[in-house]
Amino acid sequence: MKKEKKESKKSTDAQLLDLLKRVLPKATHDPKLAGVIYKAIELELQTKSRAVSFEKFCEKVELPDLEPKTVQSVQKQFSETFADGDVVIKPNKKEKSLSVEVSLSNGTQFTSEIKVRPLAPETSDEQEIVFKFVPFPVCLPGDQELIWMLAKRENMTPEEAAIALTKIEDDFWASKTGQKLIRDRVERSFPEFIARAPGGMLSELGLKRHYKTPEPVKLLKPMPKR
Repeated sequence: MKKEKKESKKSTDAQLLDLLKRVLPKATHDPKLAGVIYKAIELELQTKSRAVSFEKFCEKVELPDLEPKTVQSVQKQFSETFADGDVVIKPNKKEKSLSVEVSLSNGTQFTSEIKVRPLAPETSDEQEIVFKFVPFPVCLPGDQELIWMLAKRENMTPEEAAIALTKIEDDFWASKTGQKLIRDRVERSFPEFIARAPGGMLSELGLKRHYKTPEPVKLLKPMPKR
């Protein structure tokens, strides 16, 4: 969208200059005067465009502090961007700002004041992929009819989810909460773990608990044939 807007602005300026080329010779019979007017307007449009670019550049400059190294870095950025002009930068520690003045060879001057501000957080064009949860029912070897309804991230295999669940259980009983439960004579078992473990411990490794108590397997009876 920004690119389209920029292209539209350039197109508008170009259309205006093209219109002047056609209108000025008709408005005056003095070709020298027409040329002077055209050059003046062209220069004004260029100056206006550079002024907008200057302000946008100032907005993007990072200024976390007024340390000499930071000021030198800002000076270098402006000097490289406005290579055809003289750049003067003055730090103001009292106002916590940096005054910038750029003087172009054609006499045009741009000035601005950049306030000290924290660095913007780094952004990435790549969007983080968030995997959905899918069913991951589990049971104990001694009682396979009782099912705990858990969920796992869809990018995890059942084997990976089982390993993660075992690790979480070990970490839970080794934690302060787990050790206190053991001292309070709570049985160190899977049912006690799954009922008491914080949801955050599970989600950190891509698991989720739907219910704290197991459900018996429901055997469906076949429908009678008609």
